[in-house]
Formats: sequence, structure tokens, C-alpha cells
Amino acid sequence: MPLFTLMTTQKLATDVETLWDFISSPKNLEKITPPSMGFAIVTPDLPEKMYPGVLIAYDVKPLWGLKMRWVSEITHIVHLTYFIDVQRMGPYRFWHHQHHVEAIPGGVIMRDIVHYQPPLGWLGAGLNRLVIHRQLTTIFEYRRRKMDEIFGGDGVNGYR
Repeated sequence: MPLFTLMTTQKLATDVETLWDFISSPKNLEKITPPSMGFAIVTPDLPEKMYPGVLIAYDVKPLWGLKMRWVSEITHIVHLTYFIDVQRMGPYRFWHHQHHVEAIPGGVIMRDIVHYQPPLGWLGAGLNRLVIHRQLTTIFEYRRRKMDEIFGGDGVNGYR
């Protein structure tokens, strides 16, 4: 079964510390997720800041309005540099999401690298070509716009 990758790059007009403070708070995820996803964190006593091993559970409607529980684990954090979340339960057979930040002159580059495998084997691979990849791109485009609103950006986001 194929493994797919989505990579995004965004320049933001802020500093690493300010951006890190925002993205390392699980509560801010809802602010940068499209309302159409029906995103709602359900973890009781959610920590203010992520740490390796924290589990974050949320309800989401990833496809066709079907509500699902998604549980992510933060597996790695290098302060002010990157963190990784992996799906422990949810709609994908495999989900590994790297969040990188890097100071550059005049701002910060934020990079997301998502490796994922849809469910349902080859049927899921076909759905990826028809629906899933496009939906993920739409979600990350929404995220780009919200991050630009919050931090200021150059309006350009690269996808691969």
C-alpha cells in the first residue's frame, strides 16, 4: 500500500519564540482548523503546552461529514525547532506529521511534512487521488490563511 506525502512551506512575519508559543499550545489547533472539519478537542485537562507522550483526543469530520475520534500523540519535541505528532487512533492507517520552524531574516519559515496512508488499501489510494489529497491541501490552505492573519505572512505557501 502506498505511503503519501504532503509538504507545505510558509513564511511568517514573526519570531521563532512567538510562533513556537502559539503552535506548541494544543488549544490553538482549533483556531487554525476549518470549521467544516467539526474539530473539537475532547481531552480533559489538556496541558497548556505539548510535551513528548501527551495524547490529544478530538472529534473531527474528516470526510463526508462523518464524525470520528482522532487521537494524536506528540512523540518528539525539540524546543523552538520542531515537534512530531502521530495518529494513534483515527481515520488514517498511518499519519506522521512533522512541524518545523526556522528563523530567517525578516521572519520564520514554518514547514509541515505529513506522511500518511489512507485506510482501505488500494481503494484508499484511489480515494487519495480523487478526494483525500485535495481535502488535505484545502485544510493546509485554510491553516496558511489563518496563520497569515495571526502573524502576517507573504501570502505564499508552497505545496508538494
